Formats: sequence, C-alpha cells, structure tokens
Amino acid sequence: MSDIQSWIKNEVENNDVVLFMKGTPNFPQCGFSGQSVQILDYIGVKYVGHNVLEDDSLRQGIKDYSQWPTIPQLYVKGEFVGGCDIIREMFQSQELQALLSEKGIEIAPAA
Repeated sequence: MSDIQSWIKNEVENNDVVLFMKGTPNFPQCGFSGQSVQILDYIGVKYVGHNVLEDDSLRQGIKDYSQWPTIPQLYVKGEFVGGCDIIREMFQSQELQALLSEKGIEIAPAA
C-alpha cells in the first residue's frame, strides 16, 4: 500500500465522518463540494474536510482508494457513502440522517 493510500485509510478509519472535496468546508471550490458541505452543515454533523486540490497524489489516491471517479467523496465510520448526487438523494429521503444516527453519530439539525 502506498503512503497516500495508508494516509487515506488512516483518515477514513479514525474520523467518524470525512469529506474529500475540492476546497475546504469554509471555502468550497466546486459546486458539488459546496452542495455536500451545505448538506452536512445543515444536518449539523461534525466532519473532517480534506482539500484534494492541495495535493495531486491525494486527488488521484482517493479515486483509487474508493474505486469512484469523482470528488467529493463522503465516508462515514470507515465506509464509502458516495459523491454529491448520492449525498443529496440520501439527504432528501432522510436516509443520510438515518445512516448517521444508526452509526451513532450525533447530528444537530439547523433550527
């Protein structure tokens, strides 16, 4: 396993919710990453955001790790959930909130 793959594995396994994205949670740099951040922030879940634009090896490494071609990518308790479309669909159907609750992750929806 390469260094970047080991680093990704460590991040995904040691943080409850991780979003690999373009930009940062405070400054998303693509619409899909921005939508994903808005959803996670709206639900009120704490998450770690990693900017794949800062490191080409991370940008390619996360695609290889998940076998998923696009970014952003969301992981919950070590499991790959999906990209923006899946996050949005799961949020709209309440599946995302249910998944987080099932995994024991605290959410505090916006009032």
